Amino acid sequence: MPPTFPPQRSTRFNARLLVVTLTIWMLCNCVSTTINAADAENETKYRKDLAPLLRTYCFDCHGESDGEGGLSLAADDSAEKLIQGRSHWMRCVTQLRLGTMPPADADPMPPSTRTQMADLIEQLATAVNCVRNPNAGKVALRRLNRAEYRNTIRDLTGVDYSPAEDFPGDDVGYGFDTIGDVLSLPPLLMEKYLDAAEAIMGEAIYTPPPPLIFQAQKDPHSLIGADKYGGKESLTIFSNGAVGFELDAPFAGKYTVNVVVSGTQGGDEPVRMELRGGKQSQTLDVPETDPVEKEASFDLKRGKQTIDLAFINDAYARNQYDRNLVLHHVEVRGTETSRLTTTLPKRPASHQVLLFQTPNNLRSFDDAATAVLTRFASRAYRRPASASEVGRLVALAESVRSGGASYEESMQVAMQAVLVSPYFLFRIERPREPGPDGAMPMISEFELATRISYFLWSSMPDDELLRLAHRGELRDRGRLLEKVARMIRDARASRFVENFAAQWLQIRNLDNVAPDTRIYRGFDDEIRDAMRTETLMFFSEVMKNNLPITTLIDADFSYMNQPLAEFYGIDGVRGNQFRRVSLAGTPRGGLLTHASILTVTSNPTRTSPVKRGKWILDNLLNMPPPPAPPNIPELEKGALVGSLRERMEQHRSNPACAACHNMMDPLGFALENFDAVGRYRTRDGKDEINASGEMPDGTSFRGAEGLRELLAVERREQFIRCLAEKMMIYALGRGTEYYDKCAIDEIMARVESKNYRFAYLIAGIIESDPFQKQGFRE
Repeated sequence: MPPTFPPQRSTRFNARLLVVTLTIWMLCNCVSTTINAADAENETKYRKDLAPLLRTYCFDCHGESDGEGGLSLAADDSAEKLIQGRSHWMRCVTQLRLGTMPPADADPMPPSTRTQMADLIEQLATAVNCVRNPNAGKVALRRLNRAEYRNTIRDLTGVDYSPAEDFPGDDVGYGFDTIGDVLSLPPLLMEKYLDAAEAIMGEAIYTPPPPLIFQAQKDPHSLIGADKYGGKESLTIFSNGAVGFELDAPFAGKYTVNVVVSGTQGGDEPVRMELRGGKQSQTLDVPETDPVEKEASFDLKRGKQTIDLAFINDAYARNQYDRNLVLHHVEVRGTETSRLTTTLPKRPASHQVLLFQTPNNLRSFDDAATAVLTRFASRAYRRPASASEVGRLVALAESVRSGGASYEESMQVAMQAVLVSPYFLFRIERPREPGPDGAMPMISEFELATRISYFLWSSMPDDELLRLAHRGELRDRGRLLEKVARMIRDARASRFVENFAAQWLQIRNLDNVAPDTRIYRGFDDEIRDAMRTETLMFFSEVMKNNLPITTLIDADFSYMNQPLAEFYGIDGVRGNQFRRVSLAGTPRGGLLTHASILTVTSNPTRTSPVKRGKWILDNLLNMPPPPAPPNIPELEKGALVGSLRERMEQHRSNPACAACHNMMDPLGFALENFDAVGRYRTRDGKDEINASGEMPDGTSFRGAEGLRELLAVERREQFIRCLAEKMMIYALGRGTEYYDKCAIDEIMARVESKNYRFAYLIAGIIESDPFQKQGFRE
């Protein structure tokens, strides 16, 4: 039905209104038509393409009323119902690709048909209309994990707080420790945070220790020369003269002599006394007849000093007056002043950075504290701190100062409060509602800066990122990509390598493996560390130099030092420094032949084709096999005979075992030329190694070279898509869902258009809707 228009008002107005209204109507109609057409296309695809295959191969066992294992596929008789049953249909896809369904006793399915059916089910089950604002997904409230906490503290305060390693371990979800759903805050960890905040700020801000204090009290009658004078409770000095005492000064500093004195007045001037210390002297008037406290200060050197108290204006007139000095009490106090000046150079660099303003004659405490805490809290919270937040921190600092603390001490306490705030410990994003048209809302630019920084640096945004966010320029594509390129080349990008790559490739487990050194001589902790370094430096090379992603699989170079090169049997590498080494003419190339990966996927006494095959399925193809059924026996030599490969084939003859091993074993056997610590071999004991393999779909290959070709060429798209999904999980802090398909498809298209260069995968994730927007949980 064509649009209707309001009554005419003017020709120009109505013409413009006509254009706008018609345009809106056409857009809405176009979107509606597109949506309806997409739904109709899916139904056609189900009826004409998928349903015949299901009837041929699946419905005999999984019919509408007698589905084996409680699974009825026939009941989902439309594309719409298939989407509603997405979870069990996606399990079917996994079983098809693993070759476990249809079962071995059913009619055989040609490999091409198996691939076709799996692709059709996946396309229909994950069908998302990308025109209709697909869900961007919602990330749970995320606590900083241990690595992020330590890096953030270092970048915020300049303190490398290594005790963070003693925090309770972070739980892992989807293979990573960045997942919001599993990063809880147990009471023990909260206690650790409180202790850490105090220790960190104590190291970041220098507070001079209280000056050393010396105090001594003297009985006037014990003073030198007191025996000349009289008085029971007090000492009366009745003629010009002096009493004194020796002081063994423990330090150079300012010493104050406090005396409680009174005077018997007479004549035309008050009683006057002189206090002498070293070469210094001070004269005090004592006009009172009642006891009063007087003091004199002296700068004294360390060591023995003499302090004299002299009566200097004695006067006497017979039967008229007698002027005397009465000494009731003497006390000396010392304050070390040299300590303050000699310790100033010990201030850490962080002290001046954090306390860039201090109170003085022109600046009040509140003004200095407000400036300092506004900057600190804004950086710690990864967004501008509000006036009320800063006000509470300043009030806290003022309350500490009013208790006698210094400016530095009050700042320490206020900053400790920041470090235990939820806005620091958690990555908090303000909830938003979708727009009127269902469009997913954008996160704020400060939240985007935080996502980018923790993705690439495992830490808080730097000043440049925050500045771009403050100016509203972070979504300017040119500025964003320039900044991301600089971040990848920055030294802090090594944290991405250590945290993402080490978890994706599972080489964090390298410290937990214990190869039998009686069998694998030459393996030790030095080699273990070198294995890890090789893999991380290799991954970093691919990333920082924007090499094709497939270089991870088929590279003809790696990084080694002399010990690792000799362990591999490669000549020409000298010294302990790692350097790029050509692998031309060797059986090695890419991640698959790195000893780190080969070691973590082996048993202590032998290789494990099962572990290696599973590792490839999980981490390179994103096709995790189903869990092994219960009560499956281990591979034991006593029950099975022959070479490892022959024993595995006997083990796989059990249908229950074959369900898991048909896909894993061929991939693992392709790496059998590498022993349990990654050294090349051609025989396993007396048995010659057969490194050939054949996938359930009929694809065959031989050795690591054939496996590399399979992954880097024939299954390149699947490998890169797997890496994209793994990286997105790490970046978002949540598992990927079916509705992320639109974003991943866009990322893949972009990476393909850029010749599969690594940096464009990172940029594609950052520019994707799930990264830039906030959705909801389904």
